[in-house]
Amino acid sequence: MVDDTYATRAVTSASSSIEDENLRVRLLFCLVLAVAKTALLLFSAGLLLRDPDNWWHVKVGLDMLSTRTFPTVDTYSYTFAGSPWISKEWLAQLFFALAYDSNSWSGVTLLTAATVGLTTFLLAWYLSAAFKPTIALALAALLSFLINPIMTARPLIFTLPIIIVWTAQLFQAARREQSPPLWLLPLLCLWANLHGTFTFGFVIAAFAALDLLVRVRLTEPRVLGAWVSFGLLCPIVTLLNPYGIKAILATFTVAYGNEAVPYIDEWQPFNASNSYVTEAFLLLALLGLLVSRLQIAWPKALFLLFTLHLFLTHQRFCYLFVLLVPLVLAVEVGEQFTWVSARKWASEKRDRLEQILAHRFHSVLAVTCILGVFTAAIFASSSKVEPSHDTSAKGALAYAKEHNLSGRVFNSYNFGGTLVFHGIKTFIDGRTDQLFLGGFMDKTMSAGSSSGRPVLQELLKTYGVEWALLVTGDSRIPFFEDLGWRRAYSDADSVIFVPRH
Repeated sequence: MVDDTYATRAVTSASSSIEDENLRVRLLFCLVLAVAKTALLLFSAGLLLRDPDNWWHVKVGLDMLSTRTFPTVDTYSYTFAGSPWISKEWLAQLFFALAYDSNSWSGVTLLTAATVGLTTFLLAWYLSAAFKPTIALALAALLSFLINPIMTARPLIFTLPIIIVWTAQLFQAARREQSPPLWLLPLLCLWANLHGTFTFGFVIAAFAALDLLVRVRLTEPRVLGAWVSFGLLCPIVTLLNPYGIKAILATFTVAYGNEAVPYIDEWQPFNASNSYVTEAFLLLALLGLLVSRLQIAWPKALFLLFTLHLFLTHQRFCYLFVLLVPLVLAVEVGEQFTWVSARKWASEKRDRLEQILAHRFHSVLAVTCILGVFTAAIFASSSKVEPSHDTSAKGALAYAKEHNLSGRVFNSYNFGGTLVFHGIKTFIDGRTDQLFLGGFMDKTMSAGSSSGRPVLQELLKTYGVEWALLVTGDSRIPFFEDLGWRRAYSDADSVIFVPRH
């Protein structure tokens, strides 16, 4: 009897030791991938500042730090000055402002790259629970590459780690027929203070609850009750922000009838001719589903279709499909195809690399962390990265300052952010989720059509425009010349017009 007890303990101890080794291997693989992704982004750091909205997000954060108040009206444009406007992404903007205060734009890019690195780590970690580490890392690297277009210094970037954890944990709880983890609620509250996409959290939770309902039907009333309570608490915790219900209402201004949506590239439907790599990924994913005959429950199939619909309708939502669908389907793929299964890998003998990672865990972990910190420190101390010339209008603004150009400026949309940052009130900028509506956006954009000259003339007169700052490809440039305005400055990226006197 004693011998049996010792034998049982020995088997349990050996099993626990193997499990610990597997976790160490997974952790190190994921960490190495995350550090490599972060370093790669820092190597091309300028690409993280290619969006015109980078400018005004930092400026709003700096102003909140300075005034210790949350904005409730517009103070950055002259066309909608005093109109209701809330900074619903206030916390993300404060993060950017603190990063900018610490090390200018290099600090902003370092924060952005680190957040992407964390996203990559979490994605690989959850995927490696279903897939063998090499498969999980290769897939995570591919998925991370596919969402490169949204990897810019904007508040959305901070939500990526949250949405991965939120989705993985909820579907995991549903699969195990357990109550949803209550610690996700503070995570949702954080999400609500970072970006307006927190309402997607409600939808994801509903799909996970539906998956649970299909599994247990009505046989687990206690668990079902916990999910209902969790769902009721979700919108309540998102009210814990400086603006309360206004933050939720503001998200619907984009989703329903926002006139700016048709004019902004990221809100356009997916165009395969502009993204061959993404199209190839979609086609290969569809081919894999058809050929493999993967069996999934209909709630997960609906989730796949829902995220695909969002992606095809608005390309900015590509990350929902690219990141979340593999997370949600990973368990079924791992169970039905053993050659990629983490369970099968865990039962096999470790190869030489895996043995090194497992047995020298602390040494490899320390070296990886030191390399990551060293790379970040070198970047922070030596890099002088700045936003893209396409959005900065650096030369034009220097000319405007030198020649005392002041008064109301008519600006191209892509220069709105830099004008806000430099304290020049805009005609229009990237805050079109709440402002520049009521026909304003439609009229402004129609001024660039073939018959837009009278519309432009009316806008210039109505708003008392005194000078214009346009991107070189702006279709309204010929109309300024026809209306007798003088080209005072031009370079490869920008043009300044002033009236002839």
